[in-house]
Amino acid sequence: MVVRSVVALTVGIAALAGCSQAPQLSVSDAWVRLAAVPGRPAAGYFTLHGGPTDATLISVATDVAVRTEMHEMKAGAGGAMTMDAMQQLRVPATQTVRFAPGGKHLMLFDLNPSVKPGGKLTFTFTFADGVRIQQPASVIAAGDPAPKE
Repeated sequence: MVVRSVVALTVGIAALAGCSQAPQLSVSDAWVRLAAVPGRPAAGYFTLHGGPTDATLISVATDVAVRTEMHEMKAGAGGAMTMDAMQQLRVPATQTVRFAPGGKHLMLFDLNPSVKPGGKLTFTFTFADGVRIQQPASVIAAGDPAPKE
């Protein structure tokens, strides 16, 4: 009787593990560093988690900035860093894509002056297939350390 119960429990656990949810397209760890100089763009960072199929991020917006652009820092000729705008970004299925200082990032132009360190704003991520994801982002001052993930 005990052996039968153990076997049934093992089969049940294995069945539940097989039913685990497929990865979903999502966003986490969003934050914004305010500009050190008033009038300059703020920078936004986050982590994209790919879902079961490839996705293409076509825009990120917030209602507290006039314009938001995706950019990427790259080593150019002679080792000098260059910054290029990205019109879209492929998010491979089940993979993680990070927007972090020194790499991919957002530039938030003409940020509303009501946005202050310690506050939050909301990003809306729009994908080519029409999916939209809203994600809150913490706001930090220009010289503050990045939030812990």
